[in-house]
Amino acid sequence: YSYLPLAWRTLRKIEQIVREEMDAKGGQEIAMPIVQPAEIWQQTGRWDVYGDEMFRLKDRHQRDFCLGPTHEEMVTTLVKADVRSYRQLPLLVYQIQNKYRDEIRPRFGLMRGREFIMKDLYSFDRDTAGLDISYKKMYDAYSRIFTRCGLTFRPVEADPGAIGGSGTHEFMVIADSGEAAIAYCEKCDYAANVEKAELLPISPTEEQAADCKAVSTPGQRTIQEVCDFLKLPPERLVKAMAYMTENGPVLALIRVDYEVNEIKLLNCLNVLHLDIAAENDIRGAFYSVPGYLGPVGLNNVKIVADASVMNLINAVCGANKADEHLINVNPRRDFKADIITDIRLIKEADPCPRCGAPVKTARGIEVGQVFKLHTKYSKSLDATYLDEDGQEKLMVMGCYG
Repeated sequence: YSYLPLAWRTLRKIEQIVREEMDAKGGQEIAMPIVQPAEIWQQTGRWDVYGDEMFRLKDRHQRDFCLGPTHEEMVTTLVKADVRSYRQLPLLVYQIQNKYRDEIRPRFGLMRGREFIMKDLYSFDRDTAGLDISYKKMYDAYSRIFTRCGLTFRPVEADPGAIGGSGTHEFMVIADSGEAAIAYCEKCDYAANVEKAELLPISPTEEQAADCKAVSTPGQRTIQEVCDFLKLPPERLVKAMAYMTENGPVLALIRVDYEVNEIKLLNCLNVLHLDIAAENDIRGAFYSVPGYLGPVGLNNVKIVADASVMNLINAVCGANKADEHLINVNPRRDFKADIITDIRLIKEADPCPRCGAPVKTARGIEVGQVFKLHTKYSKSLDATYLDEDGQEKLMVMGCYG
C-alpha cells in the first residue's frame, strides 16, 4: 500500500503516541536491518520453522538472506555484541519499521498485508524477576497506547506461535470485522484467544456400559445424518479428524458438538506441520474410509483424544468400513489414546475456566502482543552477561510488538 498525505499524517500521530509511551518506560529507539542473514535464523532453528511466510532471497554470492518478518535474532545478536555486564541491564530497545511476511491470504486491507509497519520492543534482563517487571511495563504501556487511540480493547491470553516463549497476551480491539475470535467472562477478568482458551473437563455420563457392536448406516456420512438415522443426540457421537504430520498420521477425537482446536493439537504433538488428511491419505495411511473413520482397531496411527471423549459411555463412532458405524463404544475398553488432553475449541456459554460462569465470544482485531521469551534466543545465540560474582549468565528476554 502507498500512504497518501492524510493517511501518512495519521500514521505519524500514532507513531508519536507509541514513542511517548515507549520512552516513558525506558525504551531507547534504534533501527535494525530489514535484510537479515540466514545464519542467525539457522542458529535458533527458525529458518525452517517459519516456513513459507518468510521472504527468502540470495545475494550475488548465493548466500541466503531473508526480509525480516520479526527481529528477535537480529536484536539478540546486536545486544550480545555490546552488553557485557549486569550493570548494563535491564535494557529496553525498540524500533518502528517495516516488516515482511508472505501471508498465505493477504486480506482485510491494512490489517493483514505482506508489508506492514510495526513497533517492536525487546527487553533484556538479568533474571525472570526482571523480565516480569519489564513485561508489566509494556503491558501497561500498551494499555495506555490503545486507550489514547480511543480503542475499545481487551488483553487476552494467547498462543505464542512462531515467536515462541511461554507467556503471552494479545491486545484485541473488539470489532465485528475482526479475523480473530476471543472468549471472555463478564463475572471475572478471564479473557483468551479461542486458540488458547482453556476448557473445564466434562463429567462422565452415568450409564451402564453395553457391548460394542457394528450397525449398518448406508449412505449416512454426515454428523446430522448419523444422528437422525440412529436417533441419538450429537453429544454421543465421536468425531474423528485425520491429520498428517512430519512424524506420521494422527487421529484427533472430539465430541461432535465441538470443533478441534488445531493450535492446541499442534502444541501437544510438538510438530511443525499439521495438515488435514486427504481422502487418499485416509485410505492409504489410516486404512479407513472417508466419512466412516473411527479409533477402534486402528493401528500405526497416533491417537489424540479430548478428555471429554474419554468420559463418554456407549458412544458412537465410525467403523472404518463403508456404510458402517459402531455403537456402545467405550473408551479405554474399546480403544486407547496415546495422548489425552484438552483439544476443544471453546464456544459461547461454555463455563469459564476461572469461575465457572458462562463465557461470551466476540470478534477482535489483534493490535499488539507481548511475549515472555525467557532464554529461548539468548541460549541459541549465546547472549550472556557477567553477574556481580563474575559468573556468566544468559540474558532473559521479552518481545513486545
